[in-house]
Amino acid sequence: MKEITDEKLRKYFSVTRKALDVLKISAPKKTPLNDIAKDFLEMAVNYFKDAAHFKEKGEYVNAFAALNYAHGWLDAGARLGLFDVNHDNKLFTVD
Repeated sequence: MKEITDEKLRKYFSVTRKALDVLKISAPKKTPLNDIAKDFLEMAVNYFKDAAHFKEKGEYVNAFAALNYAHGWLDAGARLGLFDVNHDNKLFTVD
């Protein structure tokens, strides 16, 4: 497949939304790691919002790219131990 369809975008919006809903910041409060975890989460949320904006404008390639960046931030945070994802290896590359 050489195009990004509505179905594909819906799937990846759903996957990233689930990932956002599942994770919890695990870094101790009032530590530099907690600040970094919040930064990772903020980046992911901002890219997720960007993806929605691009989709609304019909820019599916940019929407898909932004979703991949969003999920990448979440996945990196999970791998680094900044987020507790309850060992979910379907939404994250952990365990």
